[in-house]
Amino acid sequence: MAEKDLIRKTFEEGKGVFRLMPTFVPRRFGKAGHRLKLHPDDYYALGIERGAIKERWFSSTITANNGPLAAPDEGMSYVAVSPDSDEKFTLKEAVDTLGAELIGQELWEKYGGWPMYSKFFDFENPLFHHVHLTFEAAARVGKLGKPESYYFPRQLNNYSGENNATYFGFDPDTDPEDVKERLRHYNEADTRITELSRAYRVELGTGWYTPAGVIHAPASYLTYEPQWNSDVNSVEENVVSGEIYPRDMLVEECPEDKKDDIDYIFGLLDWEKNIDPHYKKTYFRPPVVHRETEQYVEKWVSYANEYICAKELTVYPGQTVTIKDPAAYGCIFVQGHGKFGVFDAETSVMLRFGQQSADEYFVSEQAAKAGIVIENQSKYEPIVILKHFGPNNPDCPKTVPEQ
Repeated sequence: MAEKDLIRKTFEEGKGVFRLMPTFVPRRFGKAGHRLKLHPDDYYALGIERGAIKERWFSSTITANNGPLAAPDEGMSYVAVSPDSDEKFTLKEAVDTLGAELIGQELWEKYGGWPMYSKFFDFENPLFHHVHLTFEAAARVGKLGKPESYYFPRQLNNYSGENNATYFGFDPDTDPEDVKERLRHYNEADTRITELSRAYRVELGTGWYTPAGVIHAPASYLTYEPQWNSDVNSVEENVVSGEIYPRDMLVEECPEDKKDDIDYIFGLLDWEKNIDPHYKKTYFRPPVVHRETEQYVEKWVSYANEYICAKELTVYPGQTVTIKDPAAYGCIFVQGHGKFGVFDAETSVMLRFGQQSADEYFVSEQAAKAGIVIENQSKYEPIVILKHFGPNNPDCPKTVPEQ
């Protein structure tokens, strides 16, 4: 545990803002998309047996569900104390120490901590059709459900990878028995589960909300994903791009006595949401302008759900603005450079594994309410920042605009 004096000193020197270390996460499956600004030599920094690095996590106080070879703190965000030293402590330690002073009274009282995190998802090939457990199903194995949202930033998507469309749910005419029959034969042949699904081509600069319990197979774009504090899956597609996924990945979040119970496994799906006949109308998230001036524009890119929300802030070249928010948030720079509060901030171009950066921050509720002064020091490029919030931002739109 970091010394409380060090946490408070760092908090005060940052005027209520922490600068975070880059947190890169490997996955043992799939192919890396190479859009994370990570040095090409470092994609296997944790060893070949761990797989390539395919994600970068933001504002995380939880560990990745990455098997027995993962370090105890894998996936957790660290606060950098100073650019002149290697001193650091976890964001979780900071939250535990500062409590409501950091994340606000509402989140502290309701959750006892910071309840969400975000990530960059970066695969070159499409991901398997899988479902994140509902809160009810996850509770049976001592975990939390996982609603999540997606946004496709233009700055990080110079190419689309192997598949430019995401599958969501199942065709409304699908018979549940058709799904169960494919799952019964998981170890015998390709389930070809996406034959029963619907795919939507990705549109950069837009996003989706995916409730817990809805099956999905993400496209191979780099995706910004604000989500709940959980990492739980059930994988229903066993062959993707020639790679085989073992049945353990279908049942790893089932109680031991339910791992051969097809009705139970099928029950991890929220069936009515999966067959919504107006799925795009319900869950597609076009950007919604929150505020706009001659100096900047801020848009909601994740909204209309009870768990998470996110914004994209663009500050035009040469402008200095003060941006106020009613709740604590984490953020990542994806374009430009300048000042972010007391910090010299810059979008990363290429990072070595373990290196500090000046592109990621966590803003306390008190600092957010007082306002962060952002200075764009470029004459040519905008500053673009993605900002992720928990469920307590009262400005977040509650409904989806007419499409």
